[in-house]
Amino acid sequence: MKLSKAQYDEIAQFLGHVQPTRQSLRKLKEKFPSQSQSTLLSIFSQEYQKQIKRTHAKHHTAEAIETYYQRYLNGVMKNAAAPVLLDLANEVDFAPSLMARIVLERFLQEKEQAIPSKTLINSMLRDPSQIPDGVLANQVYQCTVNDCCYGPLVDCIKHAIGHEHEVLLREMLLEKNLSFIAVEGHIIHWIESKASFGDESSHQAHLQDQFWSYWNRFGPGLVIYWYGFIEELDCHRERGILLKDCFPTDIVTLRHSMAQR
Repeated sequence: MKLSKAQYDEIAQFLGHVQPTRQSLRKLKEKFPSQSQSTLLSIFSQEYQKQIKRTHAKHHTAEAIETYYQRYLNGVMKNAAAPVLLDLANEVDFAPSLMARIVLERFLQEKEQAIPSKTLINSMLRDPSQIPDGVLANQVYQCTVNDCCYGPLVDCIKHAIGHEHEVLLREMLLEKNLSFIAVEGHIIHWIESKASFGDESSHQAHLQDQFWSYWNRFGPGLVIYWYGFIEELDCHRERGILLKDCFPTDIVTLRHSMAQR
């Protein structure tokens, strides 16, 4: 699904005034019923990640970390069953899984008198039963299962969706005998599958990190944003990078081209 810049900005503006919860996602779908749910979910996730990146530093100062840790300790002392970490994350507009990481790391640092490794932290976030404190383990679990955009569960889902679309693309290419030379009159030498929505910031990053590199090495190519993109971004066709939101149907295969000669 292609969106105009104006349509995308309207969605992004709406998201700027709601918290990143499942309830907000339902409101988003109600506000924009004509848009694909998968497209809205992708935009929802990407806009939230932008917000987290903008505010990431302030949540990781020594003062902020200590404040969060003491508030966690005080909260579970009053009621260990309450979602203390989850409520704290929502209160300060920070991702629950990232809040859980901060407090878990601070807890382990105090317990072991050393800075814990990232490998250990990641392992405990994936499997909270490894955390040597039952109350904290439950708090971390609550954060990971209620985080729509970050954390080990979300990472697994994203990986699975990305793999699914790569398999889908591979099957479509096999059906078309793999070798094709033209899409909408443009020669194609490579295809990149993106199981996400193509907004300005992500597309510019992909252009710099991937697409122009592919273009330099292999020539013109095609990018498929399976959940849509801002249509104004499809502006490099003459230079050799096309954008589509689905597998193209109007292609000319190598076999077809040779048969017409």
